[in-house]
Amino acid sequence: MITDKDYEKYSDEELIVRLRDGESAITDYLMDKYKNLVRSKAKSMYILGADSEDLIQEGMIGLFKALRDYDTGRDASFFTFADLCVSRQMYTAIQAAGRQKHAPLNTYISLYADAFENGSNEEGEERKLINSVISQSDKNPEELLIDRENVELLEKTIEKELSSFEKQVLDLYLTGMSYSQIARVLGRDDKSTDNALQRLKSKLKKAISR
Repeated sequence: MITDKDYEKYSDEELIVRLRDGESAITDYLMDKYKNLVRSKAKSMYILGADSEDLIQEGMIGLFKALRDYDTGRDASFFTFADLCVSRQMYTAIQAAGRQKHAPLNTYISLYADAFENGSNEEGEERKLINSVISQSDKNPEELLIDRENVELLEKTIEKELSSFEKQVLDLYLTGMSYSQIARVLGRDDKSTDNALQRLKSKLKKAISR
C-alpha cells in the first residue's frame, strides 16, 4: 500500500504527472499537503469581511481546481499555481457574496496603516497621514470626533474617487499581498497594478490633507 511517505520522495510536478496517469490517491495527498496554505490565505483575506470557514472551503475548491488544471509544461511551479488559484477562488467568492466594501473601522484603519508604512517610499508622510485616525487611547471626546470624521472621509474617498480596479487593488493590498501578487490574482500586469496602487495612495493622501 502506498503511503504519504512514498509520495514525499517526489516533487509536486512529478506527482501531478502520476495523477494524470490515474493514481487518484495523489489528490488526497496534495490536498492535505497544501491545506495550511489555504488556512493562511483565509486568515489574510478575513479582513475583507468573509467568514473564515467559508473562505477555507472556497480555498480548498481553488486548490482542487489547481490540481485539475495544472499544466507541467506551461505553468510555473505547482506551488505558485496553487497559490494563485486559491487566492482567486477566495476573492471571487467574496465579491460574489456582495460583501460590504470595508471592514470594521478599527481593524480597517489599523491594517491600512501597516500596509502603507511597510510599502511606502515616503514613510514619514504616509505615517503622518494615517496616524491621525488610528490612535484611540488617551483622547478627549473632541479628538475622538475628529478621528471619526477622518475615518469617514477616507471611506467616502474610497467609495467615490477610487475606480473599481483601484478598490480591488486596495482590498488585496490590505491583506498583505505585494503588487505582483495582486496582479496575478486580478489577471493584470505588474505595471498597471503598481500604478493603481500609487494612484489610490495619492488620492487618499490628498483627501486627508484638504
